[in-house]
Amino acid sequence: MYPRTQKKIAEMLKDAVFPGATYTFIDKEKMETRLIGSAAILPEREVLREGMLYDVASLTKVIVTTTLLLQLYEEGEINFEDPVRAYLPAFQSGSVTIRHLLTHTSDLKGYIKNRDALSAEDLSAALISLEPGENLGGEVVYTDTGLILAGFIIEKLTGKSVEENFEERIKQPLAMTESSYQPIDPMRCVPTQNHPTRGVIRGSVHDPKALILGGHCGSAGLFAPMNDLIRFSQMLLHFGEWEGQQILRKESVQALLRDWGNVHGQPRSLGWNLFQDGEDFVLWHTGYTGTFMILDPNRKKGFLLLSNRVHLEDRRPEWIAVRDELIAIYLKESR
Repeated sequence: MYPRTQKKIAEMLKDAVFPGATYTFIDKEKMETRLIGSAAILPEREVLREGMLYDVASLTKVIVTTTLLLQLYEEGEINFEDPVRAYLPAFQSGSVTIRHLLTHTSDLKGYIKNRDALSAEDLSAALISLEPGENLGGEVVYTDTGLILAGFIIEKLTGKSVEENFEERIKQPLAMTESSYQPIDPMRCVPTQNHPTRGVIRGSVHDPKALILGGHCGSAGLFAPMNDLIRFSQMLLHFGEWEGQQILRKESVQALLRDWGNVHGQPRSLGWNLFQDGEDFVLWHTGYTGTFMILDPNRKKGFLLLSNRVHLEDRRPEWIAVRDELIAIYLKESR
């Protein structure tokens, strides 16, 4: 399947864009998963094995937080136009809505002094105290802050952590049996960065805010193998239902396939980014560690790629350029 796309992935491995990758194509009833390259280079080269868990980074935003909020919307617990302050009274602005958080149009000024040295309680308080700038609702500026605050809203409404909600509402019904915020066996995890103070990060989340917040983080923190992400993807490709489990209503998935950001030239869904394909939209999202998902429910097609491109060197500008080239090849080939 998709030979030109696979050729590009092989070129990326040869050019050391990443040490290895696991990728899957879904095309209606057909599916193909491949492993390429190594799981690790340090402390020694290690073969990439089937079933290994990846730090999926910001894919947590759409797999966990967005899905939970859609469920709460279906239950009548929230409205996406509700102000954040209705759920988090300590939040300073009365103008920022849940929709702003999810579409990255909140213009929250995210600088926090000594951020990585704070406790979870202090970091949470600092995030809730952030205020929007003058471009609220007027431009898309991607940030993790909005989805972290969205996670706090989930916790306020349910009385349970983001992690607990994921376990009960998504993981168990979809039988995503290996996915976790806290992997039991680090050696089953693909390592990420060779950090200057943490050393080779393995089985512990790469993202610094998620490291502090743990299972309360709505922006990053999830570890998952490809098979579990396939199950999640099939649920969305089948408009909310998979193997008899109704995770979302059909109308909720249909709602994702429209622009909620209302910023010309920068279409954003709730949590998800969007590609425009004629009059239709295709869902996609990336993760800092070298992951992405592209899902087209209208055509029941998907492309998932999991890599640890930050191991050992974080060459982000090069990664973005090559990744976008790969995605362009896939989108053209998938038509």
